[in-house]
Amino acid sequence: MVKIYTAINLISIIIFSFCPLRSAVPEKNYLITDFGAIGDGLILNTTAIQSVIDKCAKDGGGSVVIPEGTFLSGALFLKQGVNLHVEKNAILKGTINPDDYPQVFTRWEGVECDWTSALVNAFDMTGLKITGEGTIDGSGEKWMERYPRFNNDLKVGRPRLIAVQNCNDVLVSGISLKNQACWGLFILYSTDVLIENLTITAEHHIISSDGIDIDSGKRIRISGCDIDVNDDCISIKSGKDEDGRRVNLPAEEILIEKCRFRYGHGGVAMGSEMSGGIRNVEIRDCVMEADNWAPIRFKSQPSRGGVVENITFRDIVLNNTRKAFEFNMEWRMVPPINPPSDPLPVVRNITIININGKVNSVGDMYGLKESPIQNVSFKDCNIIAQKGFIIENVEGLDVSGLHLTVEEGDAIVYKNTQQKDN
Repeated sequence: MVKIYTAINLISIIIFSFCPLRSAVPEKNYLITDFGAIGDGLILNTTAIQSVIDKCAKDGGGSVVIPEGTFLSGALFLKQGVNLHVEKNAILKGTINPDDYPQVFTRWEGVECDWTSALVNAFDMTGLKITGEGTIDGSGEKWMERYPRFNNDLKVGRPRLIAVQNCNDVLVSGISLKNQACWGLFILYSTDVLIENLTITAEHHIISSDGIDIDSGKRIRISGCDIDVNDDCISIKSGKDEDGRRVNLPAEEILIEKCRFRYGHGGVAMGSEMSGGIRNVEIRDCVMEADNWAPIRFKSQPSRGGVVENITFRDIVLNNTRKAFEFNMEWRMVPPINPPSDPLPVVRNITIININGKVNSVGDMYGLKESPIQNVSFKDCNIIAQKGFIIENVEGLDVSGLHLTVEEGDAIVYKNTQQKDN
């Protein structure tokens, strides 16, 4: 079965290589300072920068360029044919005024709704490029100071840093994302997306500061990124509960490679919003650094429905992470709790190959009694841990290739679990 699932993922990679080619014709550049933007970190430049975007689109397209300096801005909306280039030593910095971020129709935590716009928004575009060696800074630490976690003065959501929605043929390359007030790079309902060589950092007290969120996308490749945030470094999603099943768009044909994951609640996480399905995903050639909570992570709830399947993690180094694995189909069961879906969510056909290193705990794998996790196979994995692996409600488990050295207690504790015959 391992060869079958690997072949499926390789097919998705081949498909990705045939995504539309971006034009080699030189683009016209629109330098924002030529149109009145001031990079002193104090002057609000929203209107000036948006006027450049609008002119660029009206003229037939090109690149809006952010030069050296700190340019304070609220929400910006790219238009068809308009790319964004952030030069070295340039900072596009978000304000902390909620009024600077209008409400837009999008998806938030798996439900379609009107929600706060991002700092940089790209909706319904084809052939989009967001590039450069500069920084997009969401001022997330200032948002936390002004609106602490339990402060009810903030009536709308914190803005994400970049939102790419309903787009095709997208390149996001080279830039640094810093202190997102909410999720960093959000990719929704988009296809043929290449995300490469990003550095994403957020202070560890900024809540929900995910690095990259892929939501119901197809043919997505993430390569060479370095992520240090306060939530999942990368999260793959596809809608939540009834609304996610209504939309019924999976996240599929995704490759994540050659990335480094530092602090974060997860390295690459599936869910918890997975009601539209997640399938044909490969994560390979990555390094998980110390204090990442759970590098290999699956999250769901009984209300979700949906199927997570054909997921491969391979060739990954664990450098003193908290856990190696976390599978939890009753993740974060806090009120309000929706009733179980019919059918229940399914997690199946997970292949884990050549995962090596040292961790605090091997981790846990909790399926549902009425919907056990199915067909998880380990091959050539060698892990040293203080504590072992707790496994409950799993069927078709193959741990013949999981070699554990555990200091405290049993290496594996089984509860209501059926192993494969080896």
